[in-house]
Parts: sequence; structure tokens; C-alpha cells
Amino acid sequence: MNLEESLDRVLHRQEELSSLLSDPDLAGTDKFIEYSKEYSTLQPVVDVVTAFRQAQEELGDLAEMITDADSDKEMHDLAEAEFLELKERLPDLERQVHVMLLPKDEADARNAILEIRAGTGGDEAALFAADLYRMYQRYAETRGWKFENLDVTENELGGFREVTASITGTNVFARMKFESGVHRVQRVPVTESSGRIHTSAATVAVLPEAEDVDVDINVNDLRVDTYRAQGAGGQHVNTTDSAIRITHIPTGVVVQCQDGRSQHKNKAKAMTMLRSKLYDTERQRIDQERSSDRKSQVGSGDRSERIRTYNYPQGRVTDHRIQLTLHKLDRFLVGEMDEIIEALLAADQAEKLAEIA
Repeated sequence: MNLEESLDRVLHRQEELSSLLSDPDLAGTDKFIEYSKEYSTLQPVVDVVTAFRQAQEELGDLAEMITDADSDKEMHDLAEAEFLELKERLPDLERQVHVMLLPKDEADARNAILEIRAGTGGDEAALFAADLYRMYQRYAETRGWKFENLDVTENELGGFREVTASITGTNVFARMKFESGVHRVQRVPVTESSGRIHTSAATVAVLPEAEDVDVDINVNDLRVDTYRAQGAGGQHVNTTDSAIRITHIPTGVVVQCQDGRSQHKNKAKAMTMLRSKLYDTERQRIDQERSSDRKSQVGSGDRSERIRTYNYPQGRVTDHRIQLTLHKLDRFLVGEMDEIIEALLAADQAEKLAEIA
């Protein structure tokens, strides 16, 4: 299918959806909600397509004015200037159209489950995991997202051996999915008396939050255990067995939640985590089948892949997938992450465009 046919199909689908949504019998139904979501998703694409086609038409009209022997010199010069300006702008509009027509990851609009685990480096790795947790928490604040702790295992120094949180908001997974992988830190640990720089690591996993309809879970496949929530050093957070651990027996996947004092709420959150893990496993399997002969440079989701280094002595952060280094580590750690995230999004788009070129 060529570009023009693709544009026609987009415009035709919007007209079709508009007609369906005007049906009074559809109001309030699941289909109405489904069509409404598709319509709102399609609208930005239609806006870009419309702008591109209007520019094409204007370019044709201006070309006619330039070649019209009856037009006076002033009109001719004005048309020529506008023609050159529009001709220069058209490739950018066409690129926007191609980007908008790229296959979308249906999980992009979803909320996310964030998991951070300390890797090599002992206590220092746990402290780094806590730094990453706070970095993402602040980034969520800058985006207006809700950031909620689900489960945490601390060490004696206040670091996190592992921590899980949910992030809720607009297009959370789209902006956070490139964070999955190994994050490396180079700095002098607080436990180091000689002042030597150490290298430690933490693993980040970002999973799209699953909905009930995405994963069918048989309650007979679950083992649910309750236990008393604990904080650092074995100190009791509360005195009731409100913490929940759920094991999905067929896959061996284990999730736990001890954030709240309500056993019922902790179980609901744990089930959300379990669905998201099972949903993500299936997404990874399908993605690998689709691209078995190619490993994407950006956003492969490989948890063992080293993706970023945080160098404290030099105040820099480097993303190894796109070879981008920023000498503003202090700002990055307080949530000013958009420069790298935008660069990762652009690199991902460029790679997809190159595949269909």
C-alpha cells in the first residue's frame, strides 16, 4: 500500500467511526467506549494528514500562479516566495505523516509497573537502586503521574534490595519502556574509607499494566500466602498479617505486596502485578517471534542489557544505546530525564522508518 492509499484509509476510518459514534443505540455500550478510544487515538493522525494534504494543494496552486503569464510581478514574486518556503517545509510534514502511520505499540497508552533490583555491588548497589527509585518518582511528578509504592525490601543503610511501584497517568509505558535493562553507577561508596571509585549496578524492569481482559487467570493456579510486613532491619511496619504473596503455580511467577495495612487492597495490587508480569511475558514472546532475525537497538526490553551509566565523579550520564552523554547528572537524578527519553523515542522512530523505507 502506497502513502496516498494509507492516508485515504485513515481519513475513511475516521469518517466511519464518526458515523458509528452518532448511533444512539450504541451510547453507553462497550463498543461505544472502544470506538471512542480509537477515534481519539486517530484524531492526531488525521490532523497531520490533513495538514500535509493542504500543503500539497497549496503547493500546486502556487505553482500555477508562478507559471501564469497574466499574473503581475508583485503577485508572481509573492507566490514564488511562498512556494519555496512551503516546498522546504513539505518534507518535514511528510516525515510526520510517516511517523504517525508507524505501527503503534498497543501498550504505549497503559500505566506501568516499575521494578528495581540491586545487582552487583552489595550495599552500594542497594543504595543506587534507591537513588533510581527516587529519580523515577520525581520524573513521575514532573509528568503529573501518580507514583505508588507496592513493595520494598530494604537493607540496613536505607538502600533497596528490590522495590516495586505502580505509575499511573497518560502514556506512561510509552515514555518509560526504554528504562528496562541494567543501570550502572560509578562513584565512591559511603562505605568506602579509602575514597576509591566502585562500579555497581541495578536492574530495572518496566511492565505495561495489564487489564482483567488481557490475562485469564485460574484461581486454582494460585497459592496465596499472608505474612507480616517488615521494614529495614526486620522492624515491623504493622502488627497484622496484611502482606500478600501470590505464586502462579504453572509459571512459577511470584509477586508480593506489603504497602498497605489492608490485606484486601494488598491482594488486589498483587493481582495487578501478577497480570502485568504474565501479560509482559506473552508480549515478549510475540515480539521475539515478529523480530527473530533482528534485535532492536532501542527498547529491546532485555533485562540483562547494560543501557546506561551514571558517573558521579565526572557528573555525567551516558545512554549506551544511542551513544548520548549529558554532563548534568545532578539534574537527571532529580527527574529531568526528558532529554534522553526524547532522544530514545526519536531513535526508535528513525529505526522503524528505516525498516519500511
